[in-house]
Amino acid sequence: MYRTLLLLSFCFAKLLAEAATVDTIETMSKAMNKPIKAVIVTPQTYNETKEMPVVYLLHGYSGNYADWIKNVPSIQQLADNYQYIIVCPDGGFSSWYLDSPVDSRYKYETYMINELIPFIDQTYKTVKSRSGRAITGLSMGGHGALYLAFKHQDVFGAAGSMSGGVDIRPFPTNWDLPKRLGAMSEHKDRWEQHTVTNLLHLLVPDQLAIIIDCGTADFFYTVNEQLHAKMMDRNIAHDYITRPGAHNWTYWSNSIAYQLLFMHRFFSEKE
Repeated sequence: MYRTLLLLSFCFAKLLAEAATVDTIETMSKAMNKPIKAVIVTPQTYNETKEMPVVYLLHGYSGNYADWIKNVPSIQQLADNYQYIIVCPDGGFSSWYLDSPVDSRYKYETYMINELIPFIDQTYKTVKSRSGRAITGLSMGGHGALYLAFKHQDVFGAAGSMSGGVDIRPFPTNWDLPKRLGAMSEHKDRWEQHTVTNLLHLLVPDQLAIIIDCGTADFFYTVNEQLHAKMMDRNIAHDYITRPGAHNWTYWSNSIAYQLLFMHRFFSEKE
C-alpha cells in the first residue's frame, strides 16, 4: 500500500511537472492609459521549442481575463496537446472588442492589434505572422474575434466564434451596446459598420479559416443561422456547427475543444 501511494504520488507530481504553465501578465495600454491583465497558457514544451503559434481566446460580456481558465481549466491540457500558446486578454466588462466612437476610454481594437499582440510577440517565442496566429471567443468575445479577424486578415490566419453576437442590431438596448455606439435610433450607421454580419465584404477569398458554433437554444442562434446562410450565399468557406445547447459554460466547455482542434489543424497545414 505504501509503495502504491508513493507511485501514485510520483505519477501525479510528474503530471504536474509536465502540465502547461498558467501565468497572469499585465500590459500597459497607451491608447486607454490603463493596465490590462491577461492569462497566458504555455505548453510544457515551451522552453524546448524555438517558436509556437498563438490562439487569442476572448471572454464574454461582464467577464474578464480569468474566465476561461477558471471555468474551463482543461484548456491547459489542450495547449499541451496541440503545442501552442493560449492568450486570454481582458476585454473589459462590455467593450465588444471595438474602438468606441462614443467613449475614448474604450479602444479595445487598438489595444488588441497595436499593443497586446506586439507585446506577446516581443515577450514570448511566437510565430510572428498570421500563419501562426488565431483568435476565437464566446458571446461578446465571439463577436470580437470575428470582428477583429475580418478587419485584420493580415494579423490573423484563423478565427472562430462560440455563441457569438454576430449581429448586434436586433439587440439595440442590450449589454451596454448603446454606451459603446450610441443609441441605434440616432446612429444607425455606426451599428451597421460595427456588426460582424455586415463585414463579409472585407473577406479575401481563402484568406481566413473560419469556424462558427452556436447552440440551438441560444438567444444568438438566429443571428448565427443568418450569418451562416449569408456566407453560404457568398460561397465563403467556413465550418459551421450547431447542436442542442444554451448560452452557458456547459456549452462552451464542449465548444472549445472543437475550436482549438480547428486552430491546431490550421497551424499544422501552415508548417
